[in-house]
Amino acid sequence: MQKIRIEKLSKIFGPHPEKALHLLDQGVDNAEIRKTGHAVGVANVSFDVEEGELLVIMGLSGSGKSTLVRCLNRLNTSSRGSIFIDGEDITRFDREQLLNLRRRKISMVFQHFALFPQRSVADNAAYGLEVQGIAPAERRARAVEALELVGLKGWEDSLPSQLSGGMQQRVGLARALAVKSDILLMDEAFSALDPLIRRDMQQELASLQRRMKKTIVFITHDLDEALQIGDRIVLMKDGRVVQIGTPEEILNKPADAYVERFVENVDMSRVLTARSVMGRARELAFPQDGPRTVLRKMTEGSDTSMLVVERDHTLVGTVTLDALDRAVKDGVGSIDGLIQRDAPTIDPDLPLTDIINLMATWPYRLPVVDEQRKLLGVVTRPRVINALAQNTPTEAAA
Repeated sequence: MQKIRIEKLSKIFGPHPEKALHLLDQGVDNAEIRKTGHAVGVANVSFDVEEGELLVIMGLSGSGKSTLVRCLNRLNTSSRGSIFIDGEDITRFDREQLLNLRRRKISMVFQHFALFPQRSVADNAAYGLEVQGIAPAERRARAVEALELVGLKGWEDSLPSQLSGGMQQRVGLARALAVKSDILLMDEAFSALDPLIRRDMQQELASLQRRMKKTIVFITHDLDEALQIGDRIVLMKDGRVVQIGTPEEILNKPADAYVERFVENVDMSRVLTARSVMGRARELAFPQDGPRTVLRKMTEGSDTSMLVVERDHTLVGTVTLDALDRAVKDGVGSIDGLIQRDAPTIDPDLPLTDIINLMATWPYRLPVVDEQRKLLGVVTRPRVINALAQNTPTEAAA
């Protein structure tokens, strides 16, 4: 279902935008338009955002991405075009409608945390609710709930100065979540963080998105970040959209030479995920199976371990060849006591770089499960190696 629709949107900075728009329509380039005392922020941009989608808008500095996202809540007033949210053209909203939109339907998370230093973490998280006029008790309850969602339970009464940079950014995210708005706009939200904390925040956002299904428009200049978190990517240059597509479409079918240069040095181990390399688990065991039965299945598949599931495909754990051999010799009638129930599992969106690290300590196939531990597939060493080989340029592989 379509949540946002942008139609032929342009933003011109300068005293007479209609003059620059006329030149833009004639095909005059940005450099010539600048000579008239105007700057092209966004030029004739059109695309949709589906409800529950995490859409990344990316590009280099000056590409127009931040200008565009500020048009979506009208911090920037567009010069031409339409922005529909839930079917309503917000470019036609009056002041009261616009305030209501910002207070209840759209929240924004900025690159710089914009926290009030003298207020507690909970009061910072509740600020949007305070603006809405929500009663103090409800504000506190919703702020505490949002802080728990982002992993800050127990820090409610601390001051921002007592938190690390990553934790402060989590407060900014909690403030947006507390309002319970439909749409999150995130403008370079993780750019000020160091690489390790930034990676944690990317994973935190992906986890939150799976649970909450917000519509998120995320701005970044970092291609690895865009590929890591985006359902789709809008790549911009000089205020224009160059390509829109899924991460794999951007990587495998670049629209032009500019996009090719953009993606040529991507670390595929950080981009490809378990979902893209997993295969079907052809043979499975059940807790009530006997060890001889499982050994027969294992021999047919030439495996040294087998996944054990319930009849509804909920993962129970892993049973190994060595354990089965011993059970047969000891006359054990069921594999239930042989199952390694704490064996590692992986999320379908886990990048290969993390999977490779896990494979260094776990010698067997890795089960891919959803949040209810339903088995989705398996990842094996050969599948990881093949995926990396197929997605590595020939020169690099050599």
